[in-house]
Amino acid sequence: MALALIAAFMVFVDGTIVNLTLAQLASHLHASRSELEWAVNAYTLSFAAVMLGAGAITDTLGAKQAFVTGLLVFTASSAVCAAAGSMPVLNIARLVQGAGSALLLPSALVLATMSAPDEQARHRLVGWWAAAGGIGMAAGPLLGGALVALANWRAVFAVNVVIGVPAVLWSIHSIPVASRSSRRLDVAGMGSATVLIGGLVFTLIEAPAQGWLSPAVITAAALTVSGLVGFVWAERSTRAPVLPPGIYSDRRFVATAAQGALFNFAFYGLLFAMSLMLQQGRGLSALVSGLLFLPLTGLISIGSIRAAPLAQRIGRAALLGTGQAVLATTFLAVAWASTASALWPLVLALVPAGFCSGLLVPTMTSQSIAVVEPALHGAASAMFNTSRQIGAAIGVATFGPLLGTAHSLRAGFVTCVVVGAAATAVAFSLTVLTRPATSAARSRSRCPSPVHHLGPMTPRTPGTNTLAWDSRETRTRTRVATRGEWSAPTRRRLGPAAASAAQ
Repeated sequence: MALALIAAFMVFVDGTIVNLTLAQLASHLHASRSELEWAVNAYTLSFAAVMLGAGAITDTLGAKQAFVTGLLVFTASSAVCAAAGSMPVLNIARLVQGAGSALLLPSALVLATMSAPDEQARHRLVGWWAAAGGIGMAAGPLLGGALVALANWRAVFAVNVVIGVPAVLWSIHSIPVASRSSRRLDVAGMGSATVLIGGLVFTLIEAPAQGWLSPAVITAAALTVSGLVGFVWAERSTRAPVLPPGIYSDRRFVATAAQGALFNFAFYGLLFAMSLMLQQGRGLSALVSGLLFLPLTGLISIGSIRAAPLAQRIGRAALLGTGQAVLATTFLAVAWASTASALWPLVLALVPAGFCSGLLVPTMTSQSIAVVEPALHGAASAMFNTSRQIGAAIGVATFGPLLGTAHSLRAGFVTCVVVGAAATAVAFSLTVLTRPATSAARSRSRCPSPVHHLGPMTPRTPGTNTLAWDSRETRTRTRVATRGEWSAPTRRRLGPAAASAAQ
């Protein structure tokens, strides 16, 4: 469990820590806006592309093998990032780093929950796992700002090596070997998904800079379509699809995955835009900017810890709906507060946004794995996190052009946050699809066919509770019908001949 928490911390800290290096990368390595987007999205892109396959790898090879491999790849690529002398080298290393993170995250979640005796315990462990990620997310901007201020941007990547090397040694000797499934790897599905996601993100990032009709963008768009067609064909023609039907056939999982994508679209787009707005738009230092992120990212860990008790009290669907509604409102408050010359309105507006984000992440994660059978938990976790990372990549690619130039960053930031609020409102509208079927509908679906031919109900006794009466009558009539008998009221209505024939 401890290693799973460390892995979650490392993966999530790297998702936010780089945002505080963007201004220094622009000056030290002469990075353009699109190159800065790639510094964030190269990691997100490979993370999302490999994540689907990472779930299958976790199920097939076992959680320990996937975890150790991912940790080794992540640590080694972080060392290359720290030594990079140009933006292309840095972004290529970030691609490899994201692939290592994709192997880490689903295997870490499986390791964290494999010892849970029931769903309540699993939700609690997921809460702690998400809290570790929330702490990493909270520490990322502050740690990044401090490292940039005390050293430079290279130290931001070197910290992963400092944590990763002892973690690799610890994991090799302490993690027990987990059981493996007989599930085959869908190589064609993984490859086509990588082409699909990569082409989509490349198109969104490069089109504003190069033009929608440039050869590179047209090629990327064609690859996106080819990847989509190839993925559909691969999934239909294999016996072991990377996306099993048991996952996407459940409307609750699909709705939760869509909510995760929309959440990351708004949240990670906000992180990217806010970092440039504070440093280039307001002229603040990296350390001060990192401190200003704390109300947003710091409250995530607190919200993650409170998510499990609240979900147990009011239900996951209700918590998702409430959290999305409040988050959409606070996004609008952030947009308004950013127009003030003082910083304290922005700080206050970020507090509820951070707390609601902390409530939503573990609740969505628990919901995504609770609706599928245990054998598919790895694949479900991978699919859910893939949808989130795709949303994050699209968010950064969308908010980059919307942010505008350095002369209009503050006005562009308002536009970005309003778009994030709209995405969160759409996520709120999907909450109704995350609710389980009603008990009445489940009872009707389980009711055997003979019940539909028993004729009308006997009259209700005045003052009797209708729902309770219907439930007792349905159980009685179902029970006797499946034994080939009729209840006494039914025999009186049908008459002696029909009753004898039924016997």
